[in-house]
This record gives sequence, C-alpha cells and structure tokens, in this order.
Amino acid sequence: MSWLNWIDTKSSVLTKARQFGFYFSILLVCFSLTGISLKGLNVGLDFTGGYLTEFTLNQSFEQHEIQRLAEKLISPDVRVNSAENGSRWTIRQPDTNGVDADRGWLEGFASELNTQITLLDSAYIGSQVGTELRDQGGMALLVAAIAIMLYLWIRFEWRLASGALLALIHDVLIVLGIFAWLQISFDLTALAAILAIIGYSLNDSIVVGDRIRELLRIHPNIAVTDNINLAIKSTFSRTLITSGTTLATISSIWMLAGQPLQSFSVALFFGVLVGSLSSITLSATLPQMFGLNAQHYLQEKPESNL
Repeated sequence: MSWLNWIDTKSSVLTKARQFGFYFSILLVCFSLTGISLKGLNVGLDFTGGYLTEFTLNQSFEQHEIQRLAEKLISPDVRVNSAENGSRWTIRQPDTNGVDADRGWLEGFASELNTQITLLDSAYIGSQVGTELRDQGGMALLVAAIAIMLYLWIRFEWRLASGALLALIHDVLIVLGIFAWLQISFDLTALAAILAIIGYSLNDSIVVGDRIRELLRIHPNIAVTDNINLAIKSTFSRTLITSGTTLATISSIWMLAGQPLQSFSVALFFGVLVGSLSSITLSATLPQMFGLNAQHYLQEKPESNL
C-alpha cells in the first residue's frame, strides 16, 4: 500500500517534528506562567469596578508621558491605553474614594500637555457589579471544564482523553500569558474568547484523537508512532483550512472593529494558533508517552463509543 511506503520514508521526520513541537509547547507554557506570576493579568473594569474615561488629544504623545501625568493628577493605580497613534486614550481608574468622579483632572491634562482635549466617553462600573461578573465568569469556566472532562471520559480511553485535556489547558495558559506579558486589558470579551478557545481547541483534539483511534483499530500491527503520524497527515489539510479561514475572520475583527473588541480578537487569534499547534504536539503526542497501543481500543466494546 502507498501509505505504508510513506510511513517507511517519512515517519522519523514527523516524529522528530512532533517531539520538537512538544518541547516548544512546554517552553511556551513556562514562559506564560512566568508572565502571569511576575506581571499578573491587567484585569479590566468589568471585573474590578471603577471609572472609564476615553478622550482624544489634538496631537500625539508617548505612552510613558500620559502614564506619568495620569499617576500625578489622578492616582498611582491608574491604567492608560492608547489608540490611533497616540492621539486617542483610555484611562481606567480604580473604584476608590480618592478618585475624582467629576473628571476635573481633564483640565490638568490640557494645561500640562498644552493641548486641546476632547472627552468621548465616561462610564462607571460599581465594584459589586464587577465582583458578580468575576464570580459568574469563573463559574462558567468551571462548568465548561467539568462538562469537557465528562465528555472526554465517555468518548476516549484515558490516554487520548488526557492528551486532549492537557492540550486544552496548554492553550488557555498561553493566551493568558500573552495577556500578562503585553498587559492587554482582560475584560468580559476576553473571557468570552477564552470560552470559545476551549471549544475550538477541544474540537481540533477530538478530530485527531478519533483518527488515531480509528487507525489503531484498522492497523493494530503497525507501530503506534506510525499510526499517529498517519492520523496527523490525514487531518492536516482539514486543520489548515479550518484554522486559516478562522484566522482570516479574526484578523478582520482585530484590524477593523477597533478598541472595544481588541481583547476578544487578540485572545481568539492566538488561541486558534496555539490550538492548532497543541492538537499535533500535545493531544497526539502525550497519549504515546502515556503508553497508548492498539490493544486499548481493540478490547473496547463498540457500544461504549458514543
């Protein structure tokens, strides 16, 4: 058979590529955990509560200039974000007694910078609302995680299930690490993107896992490594098409939707990238490291496969 010749000639190359990708993924997770530990997430006002002020200046300024001035006139805990080449700014203030709710500091900005300032938007989110949103968002993630673990436990033998679950954790950690290192505001739209990433990553891992299980049953006498490589080859075009079209859509949102959907588009963009990577380097590689072989599925009763 032609695919047997392919295994003989290229199996070692794919195996080395998967091993390299596996260690690269481990490094990415360590890098992300370091960022989360050292810098923490830039949690948005949706969760913390406070004041959000958006304004424009008639000339551009550097981020450090506006940040220093904001800390001087408002509060040391203020967070500053820029858009449109440094002429449009968003300032997030914590919900404390020292915060000027009347935005009197805007006049100080205009005076210090010697420029004209235009207020675009001003909003307040109470700390109680932020706490409720944080609790409800955490509950949504917990329920999703429990449902996914139950689904994988029913669908796969534990080795393939563990690979898919660890790939899922890998994807979420890397996205959170990107938010921590870049200090992108983590708000409700970012949380919604995390939930979407969980579903996308799980779907990719299940497609690869189903193909591996199928090949183990069809060709039990062939090495597990070769069956895994063949499963990746047979699903790779599907992964490229799905991920490519998804990334094209997300890129359009990122470039055209503006600041309100920036967190959502950034999280989804990197989530799709690392999700495609982990479906090959983790969900397909870890089961082999855990001792997966054809006997685990040859002995499985057909009615147990949902």
